[in-house]
Amino acid sequence: MRLRKSVALIQRLLWLVFFVQAVAGTFVDLPYNYWLGWLPAVGAIALGVVTTRATRRRIQAAPPAAVEVDPPVTGRWSALNSPADKVPSHGTHSLGQTYAIDVTAEPDAGPARPAPVWFWPVARTARAYPAFGAPLFAVADATVVHAEDGQRDHLSRSSLAGVLYFWLIEGMFRIMGGNRRIVGNHVVLDLGGGTYALYGHVQRGSLAVRAGDEVVAGQRLGGCGNSGNSTEPHVHFQLMDGPDLDTARGVPFRWRGVGVPANREVFTAAVPAPGAAPATEDRTVNL
Repeated sequence: MRLRKSVALIQRLLWLVFFVQAVAGTFVDLPYNYWLGWLPAVGAIALGVVTTRATRRRIQAAPPAAVEVDPPVTGRWSALNSPADKVPSHGTHSLGQTYAIDVTAEPDAGPARPAPVWFWPVARTARAYPAFGAPLFAVADATVVHAEDGQRDHLSRSSLAGVLYFWLIEGMFRIMGGNRRIVGNHVVLDLGGGTYALYGHVQRGSLAVRAGDEVVAGQRLGGCGNSGNSTEPHVHFQLMDGPDLDTARGVPFRWRGVGVPANREVFTAAVPAPGAAPATEDRTVNL
């Protein structure tokens, strides 16, 4: 675990050095060859490749068992970046994201979720998306080990210009800012048995819980937002084997009554009232 923590810190430092050099190089002549400035980035990428391969070998040797929990949302939603389609679902094992999933609201009534566009509008407000402010629920009886909701909910990044800005500029600053700038406002629950649940991109100022609180399955935690490394309001959910994102490893999940929805699959989830038995809902596939 100490090794994983050290590797994560070294990667962050290498990206910081690379970025500082890139900025400084636009104002002054650096005292070394231009190509040497890329070494920190190459080193950070190499460390990522090595750790990814090590994690892949570990999973192939002993695949972890899925943990069944309640859905973190209620109503009609669609899945994105699902572990039902590929592992790691977000293209990386870092931050415990091996089996993470993103979901966004797809209500039957009311304004539909805006579709991504090429050029215009460049960005939309978070409130233009039906997922924004949707309640998040505890997936099991648990203890809150981390809760923060002070980061802003930014505009969407769902146009070509927005995505380019997101990847080329904003993403670099968030990497240097650390894990909390990537996952945004978030909650971590200790479910017991060495399993932890993380909810990312939570709405600013929406949390009804704080670290140390005891919660029950179905209890409202906060609202869906657009904070952190997010292109539009959505819920990022994952299970992991520890509360520290630098060292945590992903744990597979299954939602009661839903399973693991695939990419673009529309599902309806019903979260039980605190203390009630979980309900089962039908799923439909959005073709």
